[in-house]
Amino acid sequence: MSFFEKVFSKKAEDGQIEDFLNNLDVSEESMYDNADALVKPMSLSEDSDVSKAVEEIKKGNILLLNIADIQKRNALKLREYISSVKDAAAQIDGDIARISADRVLVTPAKVKIIKKRAMD
Repeated sequence: MSFFEKVFSKKAEDGQIEDFLNNLDVSEESMYDNADALVKPMSLSEDSDVSKAVEEIKKGNILLLNIADIQKRNALKLREYISSVKDAAAQIDGDIARISADRVLVTPAKVKIIKKRAMD
């Protein structure tokens, strides 16, 4: 196989992988009918988002909160919002953890997050 064939086949594979990963987000609403819980991405950027997040964890859903916007605008509000969500999660025996600079994971009752940073 020549150098060019290797390069072009690599790009084709990368494109196929990219298409495959992009299509993971495509779904039909009917797929959610039989689910016991959902993983829901949400933004946490205003007061009303806190109550929506609390509602969702009480329903038993797992939340992936995007905090990037409020983190840039108002660190004190972010602390207030996260404290409210954390308290609500604790009341129902849920859990909360930061999983990246801009994301917080919140789990419902009886779902715990392993927070160990070191890899075994």
